[in-house]
Amino acid sequence: MADNADFQTKLSEALQIRQDWLKKNELPKLKEEFRTFHNAYYSLYKLFISRGLVPADPYKDEVKIGEIEVPPAGPFPEAERMEQLSIRLASYDNQLDFLVNFYQFSLEYLGLDKIKRILGLVKYIDWVSLSGDSSQVNTRVMLELVNQVKIGADPLSASIINEALGNLSRTTGTILGYLKEVTEYNREAFKLLLRTKVVSGMSPNEASQLPQIKKKFAQALPGKPFYPDLAEEMIREDYSKDGPALQEKVLKLFAVPEAKPKTVKAAVSFKSILIEGLFAIGSVSSIIGEISPKIDENEQILENQRNGFWDKFKRLMNQMMNKEPEPAIYEVEYMDAVRGVPVREKVNVQHLRAEMDRKARILQGLNTRNNALARLEAIDEAQLISHLEKNIRDIQSLHKTLSALDDYFKAATGKEDRDKIKGIKPELAAMKNAILKANQKRFEYSAQKEEEEQLRRLGIGATE
Repeated sequence: MADNADFQTKLSEALQIRQDWLKKNELPKLKEEFRTFHNAYYSLYKLFISRGLVPADPYKDEVKIGEIEVPPAGPFPEAERMEQLSIRLASYDNQLDFLVNFYQFSLEYLGLDKIKRILGLVKYIDWVSLSGDSSQVNTRVMLELVNQVKIGADPLSASIINEALGNLSRTTGTILGYLKEVTEYNREAFKLLLRTKVVSGMSPNEASQLPQIKKKFAQALPGKPFYPDLAEEMIREDYSKDGPALQEKVLKLFAVPEAKPKTVKAAVSFKSILIEGLFAIGSVSSIIGEISPKIDENEQILENQRNGFWDKFKRLMNQMMNKEPEPAIYEVEYMDAVRGVPVREKVNVQHLRAEMDRKARILQGLNTRNNALARLEAIDEAQLISHLEKNIRDIQSLHKTLSALDDYFKAATGKEDRDKIKGIKPELAAMKNAILKANQKRFEYSAQKEEEEQLRRLGIGATE
């Protein structure tokens, strides 16, 4: 028989160390991975609705959730396809939202039963192997919906799909890894609870009998869930001839490496990827410089066209009352690629031009490689990725507005002056190309960091 007292002491110490590590490191990361997972799914869900592939569930926002419940996953008649898709995808979104925003990511809360529910959500659709041959009906249907959106998809929609599917596949593997760690801890913590609170007061003969343990458990720990399979594991570890070997295996699972001198490799830096992304978006500075005078000239043409009697009278009255001239405000329209609906936006050209000049000055510092390189290399990765993502968002927004304004100038100008309007399509294409290049570097950085994290989790760190 194994030395159970010594084993319990070592296991208790190992579990305390693992508990502290999970709370400090892994559980916060698990929640963030779920947030990314949900955001990726939500972008697909909204895209399906905007394209009319899935009807919006009118009762979605009325659902009250008290605990995670995996939505229906069985087959359904073809005649009920649209109704079932509406219900299932809406329910899936609600459950993920509840998990991310209302669930407690703590070891005390994430017991084995709750982890089982969470695993059901993660595996509800096989995001890692999205195949038409899948045994899961929801996985097959999801692939059909994705393929339908891809047909004739514009670049932005295609980007949304690819990024969402990539994030869903990546985070699935990472989340399952974190949940496995929490599950391993909970299993051994439960068995230690049996040893300290239930078995400790029993004779060896009673402690090796499952019915006796179950009966004593109900008395000692009323209301707590009992896991027969784990109780049987404990019996084998403590009272069978294989006990010593099984106990050693458990301790190895939670072993803390001995502190000893190690040859430490230089930490891998991915700064160069981010810097290349910033240089790519920095090239937009010169593009803005080419667009700006065209916007000014086009605005002047349009304002001259509106230079009628009442316009002159209004300007005269403003001058007499010492009022500032009213800025040119144009109502432009563009298509929201995610929702698939037209959106109207009022553009104050004066403010837009000021913002363009400001952005061009900021990006100018990134457009001169030799001058910027040393400064960027001195910045840490967290600041670099934040800087890159902000500039990408800003330029994407500017591109959308300028594209809509370009269309507006051409449509609003009279026939006699229309040939004077200077188009900016080539510049917009160059701006779009810069955005794509910067985004590619951003995705490359994320992939490299994720690979590094996976290696770390497998125990392949930056040490030798």
